[in-house]
Amino acid sequence: MTKFSRFAAKASCTLIAACAATSVMAADIFVIGGKPDDPFWSRVKKGAEDAGIVAEAQGGSVTWLGPQNYDNLGPDAAELIRQAIDQGADAIVGPDWVPEAMDPAFEAVVAAGIPLVIYNAGGLEAADKLGALNYVGAVDYKSGYAGGEYLGNAGHKNGACVNTLPGAANIEAFCNGFNDGIAAAGGTGSVLQLPATAYGDSTAVAQAVRAHLLQNPEIDAMFAIGGGDTSATISGIQQSGKAGKVHVCGMNFNETVLANIQQGKQACAVDQQGYQQGFFAVSILNNYVNYGVTIPTREILTGPGIVDASNVDLVIEGVKAGAR
Repeated sequence: MTKFSRFAAKASCTLIAACAATSVMAADIFVIGGKPDDPFWSRVKKGAEDAGIVAEAQGGSVTWLGPQNYDNLGPDAAELIRQAIDQGADAIVGPDWVPEAMDPAFEAVVAAGIPLVIYNAGGLEAADKLGALNYVGAVDYKSGYAGGEYLGNAGHKNGACVNTLPGAANIEAFCNGFNDGIAAAGGTGSVLQLPATAYGDSTAVAQAVRAHLLQNPEIDAMFAIGGGDTSATISGIQQSGKAGKVHVCGMNFNETVLANIQQGKQACAVDQQGYQQGFFAVSILNNYVNYGVTIPTREILTGPGIVDASNVDLVIEGVKAGAR
């Protein structure tokens, strides 16, 4: 019997005192995410684990499953989803990074009667298509758009999005959004496409950015897809002799990114509040499995938000408090 069926059984016998002794419920929730040592995903993981405190108090658990690297992201993530099914998950949280590789695994989740929440990537469209309860996260296209619009409104006319995870739907959406955002503000956008092995390799990213800027001197703005890549992009700009001439915005942030914004080395960061993504997704499923509680607002947005010189000090205080 599934945990939700046990909830229904409990509800049908609430007037029978003896029923209480046999209706203790617990949700074993599996969360598919990025590498735990990835700065962004470590924050998502903390949110999931903090929500898991409630699940654990009720006798349940939260299990994090992440890939060893991002070289074969779609198939590796699909395998993690299937592992969660095989390990008896009562509910599953996952990002729809690479739909063509991952959707069959998500469909197997729903076919097995396991409640599903899509988070971080894919949006409400993926949740609807796959039969998930909710989508929790930012809309990837809108996040990229916010970065492009910000740089365009600041007067930059030619931007390039640094894509170090080609083929990942959410990253492609970041870059498409960036290009459209800067175009809406009167500029033009393009994509610097790098192999997936470059993701997180600061030397490779910096060298590629340096070479690209020397070959394309008209570029005056760049957008990166994560905190580490943003710092590497800034390094590449410095190596090309373009510091102060090419301005940078990037997805997410870490301590280095926030310091760079404070020091004027980076224009902005686009925040999608990873902690909230993990926390809300796990909380929704724990309440659904145990009590049948649903959230009628199926698209629960955690971003985008802009972090720049105007609010970076407040964000830093939030980081110190463990909330950002």
